[in-house]
Amino acid sequence: MKLYYSPGACSLASHIALVEAGLEFVSVAAPTKTHKLTDGTDFYTINPLGYVPVLELDDGRRLREGAAILQYIADLVPEKKLAPLNGTFERYQLQEWLHFIGTEIHKSFSPLFAPGTPAETKTSAKEKLQNRLSWVNTQLDNKDFLMGNSFTVADAYLFNVTNWAKYVSVDLSSYDNLITFRTLVSSRQSVIEAMKIEGLVK
Repeated sequence: MKLYYSPGACSLASHIALVEAGLEFVSVAAPTKTHKLTDGTDFYTINPLGYVPVLELDDGRRLREGAAILQYIADLVPEKKLAPLNGTFERYQLQEWLHFIGTEIHKSFSPLFAPGTPAETKTSAKEKLQNRLSWVNTQLDNKDFLMGNSFTVADAYLFNVTNWAKYVSVDLSSYDNLITFRTLVSSRQSVIEAMKIEGLVK
């Protein structure tokens, strides 16, 4: 398998999941600013939408959306319990978290990174983020991870997107549970290894 990623982007969650799963894969840098691979390939020929992650299977098929990729990876190694079994209520809870993180947190960061975003739009986005992160903080009461005491792909995604806070002046310091969660996740070997691959840590 190949994972097309851009350092620090939302593809980091898929990177973490692949390492956590113990699967063999090749990492291919696809910077979202240039859309050029190191060999000069136009990334738009890989994903016409131009964004990461993209997971390319050994037979050439590709998945392009993070939430789908994360679940695909988890289902390849059910014994790792990175996602509850399909058809269970717990699996739908995982999907609920993936959708919430994607639509309510991930996308709320987007205008903060976009050049030319008006100040009032940034203020509104930050207010929404603080509201959503405050709720996540309450959901982590007496739990190590989003689904309880077992790490899942949703945790990789939440860790990934909350990494962006420091770059856009979103203050996380008042969210004690979230800070504890991030500290716990950041110490996982899979997270350290994935971040090293992306050049985010030494």
